[in-house]
Amino acid sequence: MSATLHGTTGEDRSDYTREESRQIRRRSLRLLGALVAPMKARVALAATLLLLSTALRVVGPALIAYGIDTALPAALDEADWMPTIGVVAVYVLSAVGAAGLIGWYVVVAARLTQAVMLDLRTRIFHHTQLLSLEFHESYTSGRIISRQTSDLDAIRQLLDGGLNGLVTGVLYGGFTFVALMLTDWHSGVILVAMAVPLALLMRWFYRRSQVVYRESRVVSARVIVQFVETMTGIRAVKAFRRERRNDDEFGRLSGEYRDVNMRSIRLFGTFEPGLMAIASTSVALVLLWGGIRVVDGALEVGVLLASVLYVRNFFAPLQEVAFFVNSFQSATAALEKVSGVLEERPTVAEPADAVDLPAPRGRLHFDGVRFAYAGGPTILPDFSLEIEAGQTVALVGTTGAGKSTLAKLLSRFYDPTRGAITLDDVDLRRLRTEDLRRAVVMVTQEAYLFSGTVAENIALGRPDATLEQIQESARAVGADEFIRALPDGYDTDVNKRGGRVSAGQRQLISFARAFLADPAVLILDEATAALDIPSERQIQQALQTLLADRTAIIIAHRLSTVAIADRVLVMEHGRIVEDDVPAALIGGEGRFARLHAAWRDSLV
Repeated sequence: MSATLHGTTGEDRSDYTREESRQIRRRSLRLLGALVAPMKARVALAATLLLLSTALRVVGPALIAYGIDTALPAALDEADWMPTIGVVAVYVLSAVGAAGLIGWYVVVAARLTQAVMLDLRTRIFHHTQLLSLEFHESYTSGRIISRQTSDLDAIRQLLDGGLNGLVTGVLYGGFTFVALMLTDWHSGVILVAMAVPLALLMRWFYRRSQVVYRESRVVSARVIVQFVETMTGIRAVKAFRRERRNDDEFGRLSGEYRDVNMRSIRLFGTFEPGLMAIASTSVALVLLWGGIRVVDGALEVGVLLASVLYVRNFFAPLQEVAFFVNSFQSATAALEKVSGVLEERPTVAEPADAVDLPAPRGRLHFDGVRFAYAGGPTILPDFSLEIEAGQTVALVGTTGAGKSTLAKLLSRFYDPTRGAITLDDVDLRRLRTEDLRRAVVMVTQEAYLFSGTVAENIALGRPDATLEQIQESARAVGADEFIRALPDGYDTDVNKRGGRVSAGQRQLISFARAFLADPAVLILDEATAALDIPSERQIQQALQTLLADRTAIIIAHRLSTVAIADRVLVMEHGRIVEDDVPAALIGGEGRFARLHAAWRDSLV
């Protein structure tokens, strides 16, 4: 398999090669570094608090050893209780100090975690909006939801508690080992020897869990995708009675997710007992060797007790480290997916040498345009077309002829594979996206309304529009009457009870939105398909007035819609096979005449 991965390539795999794993890990660490970099001061403060609190916690066994071997004999032999009181006071102060520092650290770490999560969440949302339509047409919304929900939750769990466990465990273990060596180096040597099986166990768990958690993120995303697709397509599900098939498919995916989680639990179920066995063996060996030396008079009882406590304390936080490794693998797999999405780059990029177009007139020119979707056949083999400013052009033809592709290229959702498309003699690739979206507006068959009022939806392309301008736009397309009949008129929330609108009314709102934006070029891609006959006639009357001074491209299967066009272009296999005024084509014997005759017969 290839050792080069970019973006979301290979996202559904879990069997990465060693080089691929390194590459993905470096990408994830770069992202994590970029998130933490602006918060260096908070990270430094958190690290300092953790360092000091850990040092205070490690003092305990040494104080106990001193108390047993020095302070208590002084109290018994000389009735001098000051050393014992001093040991107790220092022990209590160190414990209180450690608790206070840990409490402060928890607050600082929580704020740091929330800041990182806020940054990451907004980055994903902002970046996915910037990505081109090509990405969104291949990368399902369910996967994006998975990135924003389950993956971010895994990362949050790591930052919330797992990272604290790792740092505490490593620092505490390091400090404990140093204290043990200073207290009794013999016991320290035993601990070093036991570090060999410990390292082997950690290595085994790390490698196995890495694969399992990658599989977990893949299967988790599939479960979410299946759920989202079922709920968004619930009408089709019910209409075609797919409930049972969907239940079976969702049950299968959920079963796979359960199996992967069980594998991770079994791994942890092996790792934790192994860790406990190594810890118990280490304590037993230190106690045995230390006991022999105490009997021989080579070691004091207090030092032996301190050594046993230090060895036990050394392994105690390793359980927290184990939990960290568990959450770390889950979060790493999630971070790999998130960093992949953030590594994606728009295929339609902003121009480096942008050209200003303050007052576009709407003259369009397709110059030798060739286009094919990624990995697909050529849709437009060699397409050339000239459309004068203010001209209304209708595109007709069979499904797959390339009409909608032409609209997407003109809206610059995609760039041509070869050739150029110009607006007023300026290549679309040299126009800023902001300028292009003001100049070219497309209305599709699927009229989407966002949460909010009717007025807010109409003003989508022109947020600074006044209510009067919004109402004028609605009146122009014949939407004013039904909008005023809604419970709150223009202030009706389209997603609340009583504010629901029909498909045709939704389309009229989208027309009002487009007309209010006042573009130089208006594209109607099957935009009248959802309208009934009276509404369609109403729209046609509005179009005759409102399209008089702008370029319009109308893509329609309903041939009645093309009647208002200045030109009709008949497309077939990505080429123009007929081009003339509607009356001339209807009176001829070509493809459009046959299409028109068939449409007219269907009305009888």
